[in-house]
Amino acid sequence: MPGIWDRHMNFSQSCRSLFKTIAVVLALALPTALAISSADARVGGGMSSGSRGSRTYSAPPSTTTAPGSTSQFNRSYTQPGAGMNSAATAPARGGLFGRGGGFLGGLAAGFLGAGLLGMLFGGGLFGGLGGLSSIIGLVLQIALVFLVVRLAMSWWQRRHTPQAAYAGASTGGGGVGPGPQTNFRSGLGGFGFGANNAPLEIQPADYEAFERLLGDIQAAWSNEDVAKLHTFATPEMVSYFEKDLADNRARNVVNKVTNVKLLQGDLAEAWREGDTDYATVALRFALTDKTVDRNTGALVAGSEQPGEATEVWTFARRPGGAWELSAIQQTN
Repeated sequence: MPGIWDRHMNFSQSCRSLFKTIAVVLALALPTALAISSADARVGGGMSSGSRGSRTYSAPPSTTTAPGSTSQFNRSYTQPGAGMNSAATAPARGGLFGRGGGFLGGLAAGFLGAGLLGMLFGGGLFGGLGGLSSIIGLVLQIALVFLVVRLAMSWWQRRHTPQAAYAGASTGGGGVGPGPQTNFRSGLGGFGFGANNAPLEIQPADYEAFERLLGDIQAAWSNEDVAKLHTFATPEMVSYFEKDLADNRARNVVNKVTNVKLLQGDLAEAWREGDTDYATVALRFALTDKTVDRNTGALVAGSEQPGEATEVWTFARRPGGAWELSAIQQTN
């Protein structure tokens, strides 16, 4: 009988050593991954921010430019309310399994956090939870570590897989409209225009304004010109830009986005709420996105080489005013 326990203890020690090594790798790899993703530092910081009126918590329809889904908002002044439909309020639901964490979500996070710390400091994943060191506990350790690695790899691939270009033929201006409505007109750049059945009709001049704002906002962001950003975006969006710029100054870096060119764009939806017009458009654009040291100009993140990005932007227009950027959403 003592021999069985000795073998079990030796096996447990070996597994603990393995898990400790994995925990150290994760502790080093995840911050590195976050640092690399900071190269995605263009205006909006690679996050989903802003408001889409009453449709803030409703996903915009997919288009040929952005055929997948969009990320939920990381930052928004608009909170889910009773006036929204159940689908819109679902992302904010708490409860037992809710996205906000809920009871089980917080409990699982606590177990995982305690376990990783336990591995780093020699206590094992469940070392502080009543001495659970049985074979079942070891299996749970392996499963949890495997799950963390898989989630991290999946997140990394989604963030860095280039969006595939739409394979359909294009004519005229070179853009592609959503669905079967593939009408083109010269002078629209990368915008295909369609969705003429939208509740709010979007004119060619509106598409031109969207394309112009794409470049103007990126230029004002690169120049850290907050006054100009106020003329191109809503106060909510400017507040996020100011925070991101302040973070850059604190790190003594500046993000430069140049050579912005719309490659393809189309309308997801357009509508009117009260006296405010909204238009959500999918944009695929080329850009050079790099972050440099504020003093020396040395490259900190990003690249001198041009790349591509696909985002969904929402614009708002009030009576007598021009279109302003109201939200940026990342695509999945």
